[in-house]
Amino acid sequence: MGSAAGGRSLMVAAVFRRRWMTSLLVGGCLLTQAPALLAQSEAGTDQDGRIRVQLTALNDLVVSSEVAARIERIFVRDGDAFRSGAPLVSFDCRTLEAQLEKTRATRDGARHHLETVQRLAELNSVGKLEADQAEAKARETAADVRMVQSTLAKCQIVAPFSGRVVQRMASDHQFVNAGTPLLSLVDTSAIEVRLIVPSRWLSWLKAGALFQIRLEDLDKTVEAKVTRIGARIDPISQSVALVAVVTGSSAGLLPGMSGWATFPGVR
Repeated sequence: MGSAAGGRSLMVAAVFRRRWMTSLLVGGCLLTQAPALLAQSEAGTDQDGRIRVQLTALNDLVVSSEVAARIERIFVRDGDAFRSGAPLVSFDCRTLEAQLEKTRATRDGARHHLETVQRLAELNSVGKLEADQAEAKARETAADVRMVQSTLAKCQIVAPFSGRVVQRMASDHQFVNAGTPLLSLVDTSAIEVRLIVPSRWLSWLKAGALFQIRLEDLDKTVEAKVTRIGARIDPISQSVALVAVVTGSSAGLLPGMSGWATFPGVR
């Protein structure tokens, strides 16, 4: 009995010593990391008052097919640059072209029939109901032509803006359904700067404020200007989002680049 009690006492003492040592280690780690934690405590600012920033594209989208057809040709590949209005994808739409000819023929026939009915109506040779039906048929066939023309216009996709191809998602001669993703595009001509600053800066920071950005990817400094200030303050971090633009040349800038922003007088 005495030896068992003594063994349990030794075990309890060992557990207590291990917990005490763990507490010391954790406390020591927190103390050694305290300066770094304090340095990053203000909404992303470092010890020099700089703010982390990221470049984003104003237009970043995935182009999808609007028709069910076979791809005739995709004119661009990953990384290619393109101009606004340039052809990106063309489809084999010969079936739609034949359907357009058919609807045009039906429309022309309905027009001729309407003209005949209208002449007969002037002679009181047809009733009002037949004349109304002929007019409705003419309008219906004309709408059919416009509908096929609208679909046929989707057989070629042109660039909605100037930019570059992020990813090509389909291949030439592939059959795709409407809604199938084809190309991921990014507008490299309209670059925005996004950053988060302490909300207490709102006492002096306004739209139009100028600052500098040191881009790590290019190892160069560019000038920027605040264009919009976020409409909500994060109550946890006491920070607010900003959007800015590069005021100088944006040549070589790409979405996803990052760096540090420096505001005059902030240290």
